[in-house]
Amino acid sequence: MLIDGEIAFGDGDVAARAKRAESDGYDAIWAAEVGHDPLLILAGAASATSQVELGTGILVAFGRSPMITAMQANDVQLLSRGRLLLGLGSQIKPHIEKRYSMQWSHPARRMREYVLAMRAIWACWNEGITLNFRGEFYRHTLMTPFFDPGPNPFGPPKVFLAAVGEMMTEVAGEVADGLLVHPFTTERYLRDVTLPALQRGLDRSGRSLESFQISLSGLVATGRDEAQLDVAKDRVRAQIAFYGSTPAYKGVLEVHGWGQLQSELNALARTGEWENMGMLVSDEVLDAFSVTGHVDEIATEVTRRFAGVVDRFSLYTPYSLDEGARSEIIDGLRG
Repeated sequence: MLIDGEIAFGDGDVAARAKRAESDGYDAIWAAEVGHDPLLILAGAASATSQVELGTGILVAFGRSPMITAMQANDVQLLSRGRLLLGLGSQIKPHIEKRYSMQWSHPARRMREYVLAMRAIWACWNEGITLNFRGEFYRHTLMTPFFDPGPNPFGPPKVFLAAVGEMMTEVAGEVADGLLVHPFTTERYLRDVTLPALQRGLDRSGRSLESFQISLSGLVATGRDEAQLDVAKDRVRAQIAFYGSTPAYKGVLEVHGWGQLQSELNALARTGEWENMGMLVSDEVLDAFSVTGHVDEIATEVTRRFAGVVDRFSLYTPYSLDEGARSEIIDGLRG
C-alpha cells in the first residue's frame, strides 16, 4: 500500500513543505481545491522535489473547460517531469451553478465526456492527431500551431476520478487511471458497492484492476490519551455529519440502514445548526466511517480494513495531530 500525504497553502512555505514530505518518504502529496488552486500549489511543489508524485485531490472539473484543465495539467506534468496525478471531482450542483457560475447536468455522463475531451486534446499535442472532439457537452475542434504546446516528453498525466455513487464510479473504471474514494465511505460500502461498480466500468474498457489504482483518504480519529482521542472523535463526528447532510451521499448511509440520519442532518444544515449536527453521529456510525483508537492501534486497523482493497492511503484528520503521532502511524503502515 502506497502512503500519501497532503499539502496546502496554510502549511507555510509550499516548496519547503513538499521537500520535507519527500524526505519523509511519502509516495505522493495531494493538494485540494479549498480556497486555492491545487495545480498552482503543485507547481510550487514540483520545483522543490524530484521523486514524490503530486496529485490534485481534487480539482473541480466542472468549474473549468476541458481545454483549461488539459493545458494547466500539461504544464504541471512538464514542471514535475511526469509526476502529476490529475484528480478530478464534479463537486455538487449548488457550488457549480452558484459559486462557479457554470453549467450542471448529468454529472456522470458529463465527467466521462470531460475526460475523453482532455485525452483528445492531449493526443492532439502529443501525437499530432487533428483535434475534432464533438460531444454532448463539450466541443473542441480548433487547435492552431500558435496555441499548440507540442509533445510533452513525459506524456499526459494519469487521471483519477473522485466518486461516491455507482454511476460515477463506473465512469472512473471506464475512462480514468485511478479512483479517488471519497472519505465519506465505509469498509462495507467500499467492498459491496464501490468495487463492483468499478469492475463494471473496467469491464467496459477491457481493463483489469491490475492497471488501475484506488486511493483513499481515510478518516482517522486518534490520540495518545483519552483526552486527545475525545477531541479527535468530536471533530470526526462533525466531519461525518457535514458529509452526511449532502443528499448525493445518502446511498452510503442507506447501505447500513441509516438513511434517516441523512434527512435529519440535512434538516439541521438547512437551518445553519452546524454545531449540533455531530451529536447525531453515534459511536456505531463513527466507527463505521473512521478508524478510531489510540495512536498505536491505527496502523493495524487500517491494514485490516483496507489492505488488498486500496492501493494508496492517506490519513484524513480534521483536527491537529502532532507530527510524531502521524509518523508513528505511517511507519506502522509501512510495516
